[in-house]
Amino acid sequence: MSRLRQRIVDELIPLFRRRLSGVDALPQLSILGLISGIITGLVILLFRLAIEWPLSEFLPGGHNESFESLDWVVRGLLPLCGALLLGLLMHRLVISDRKVGVTYVMERLNYHQGYISLRSAIVQFIFGVGTVVTGQSSGREGPAVHLGAAFSSLLGQWMKLPNNSIRTLVACGCAGAISASFNTPIAGVIFAMEVVMMEYTIAGFTPVILASVSAGVVTQAVYGSAPAFTVPPLTMNSLLEIPWILVIAVVIGVASAGFVRLLVLSTRFNDKPILLRMAAAGLLMVPVAILVPEIMGIGYDTVSETIHDQIPLLLLLAIALTKLVITAITIGLGMPSGLIGPTIFIGATLGGAMGLVGAAVAPDIASSTGFYAMLGMGAMMGSVLQAPLAALMALIELTRNPNIILPGMLIVTVSSLVASEVFGQRSIFLSVLKSQGLSYQNSPVIQALRRVSVGAIMERSLRRVQRRIGPEIAKEILKTEPRWLIVDGQNGPTALLPSVDLARYLEDHAEKLEPDPEDPEKNPEIDLMEIPANRRDLAPIPYQATLEEAMAQFNDSRAEALYVQRHVAPMIQRIIGVVLKSEIEHYYQYRKE
Repeated sequence: MSRLRQRIVDELIPLFRRRLSGVDALPQLSILGLISGIITGLVILLFRLAIEWPLSEFLPGGHNESFESLDWVVRGLLPLCGALLLGLLMHRLVISDRKVGVTYVMERLNYHQGYISLRSAIVQFIFGVGTVVTGQSSGREGPAVHLGAAFSSLLGQWMKLPNNSIRTLVACGCAGAISASFNTPIAGVIFAMEVVMMEYTIAGFTPVILASVSAGVVTQAVYGSAPAFTVPPLTMNSLLEIPWILVIAVVIGVASAGFVRLLVLSTRFNDKPILLRMAAAGLLMVPVAILVPEIMGIGYDTVSETIHDQIPLLLLLAIALTKLVITAITIGLGMPSGLIGPTIFIGATLGGAMGLVGAAVAPDIASSTGFYAMLGMGAMMGSVLQAPLAALMALIELTRNPNIILPGMLIVTVSSLVASEVFGQRSIFLSVLKSQGLSYQNSPVIQALRRVSVGAIMERSLRRVQRRIGPEIAKEILKTEPRWLIVDGQNGPTALLPSVDLARYLEDHAEKLEPDPEDPEKNPEIDLMEIPANRRDLAPIPYQATLEEAMAQFNDSRAEALYVQRHVAPMIQRIIGVVLKSEIEHYYQYRKE
């Protein structure tokens, strides 16, 4: 048994990692996708339990969203005290540890190859639970995406996988989180590829799909197969409603742009102390919680009431506008709330209000309020995230009604176009990244380089040699037919030498390298840094690195070649290959063709 275990460690695991270095490791990625989805599903179950259990115990009636049933004094003090408590906690953290949500996941993907720490996951778990339980205007889906991405990334880090595989695992975690939160596996896949990764690849789709399905199965085993909202049968009564749907699309496009703009403007106070900003956010919530308690917490009970036409027009408009303004300002001030849930809430209530207006103007033509609420939900999600396909898939899966497809495609597309083309709005996550002085690079070249690890193209035929060696040692080295020689200096590898140059030198200077008959103990010596050869300056690169990281190392170090090293024991790095810049360029050109 011990021999079998040792063989797995010595042979199968390195082979598994090596296959994952390239873009064609579909079987290996599929296994990882399944594992990632199961882990994500379990984490989301724990996260939902941590939110729902205390709220069920604390709120009247045992309902985990009935903030409206609280006494008005308690409603006002709860978010203020929660904001102060969260502010004190954030004050004790360094700035980098305060970052949470989908924006943070995208930052880690762009700048750190998807590496997310356990500390970050714990902080997000606490903040995600804290914002909802204390009645802030928040959502659970953004924190869920962070948690799914974090634990999937930790899986890859624990297995010491190449960075391109860790990036895929992050996408798997994002998809699994959305699938587990909404019970919408297709929308989870599209969200991960369209919003977070911002690319579609055949190799990426399969593991992400498997992760989304397995996470959905885990949560369905506990919560059942019903979607997040109970939606009655919906249909568009008449094609004459299309002009009104276009009007709603424009209204939601404007609301989306206003929401994003207000949030970004609020981030201008980020230079102020975090405790002061959180106190301001809590104070803003006091009158709102007293007068419009429907916006507290996740608010899916309000969304459900809107869908079933249980809220009057003026109240619905007040709820929608208040949710939009207060969410944008508080999150901009630093409240670690989720963005996806509030976006759905705003869209549903705004769409429902527009549906009631339409019913008042043309009662014989207008469809139900629920129909317009669902359309508004999809339109707001699509325009705020600038992810029309993800929004449309979510709309279809939540309603489970094919009649929503045609009007859904129309309103999602038009609202997204209004937001992006008229107001120049990008995805809210990209907008927040930009406000932080960061960007998200997703050009085709960079995406292609991120998908491949240096292990896929490195040359493994090499030998490490000392700078000065004898002719006999040189001949012994050449018998193994290495392609490259890595010349070691006092401080480690200093140059890369083609072995053919050493062989040529031995052949051209055979007589000179013969031992001196008068002094047999004095052996001739070869200085590999002095002989005529096409030497290249070297710089290190870890085995897990992607080709994008390798190109960055070439540019930063001005090296002509990189030696690939792998951690094999504490404080011990083994050189296992070399990579030339020309090989990366040739590989990319080959794959492109």
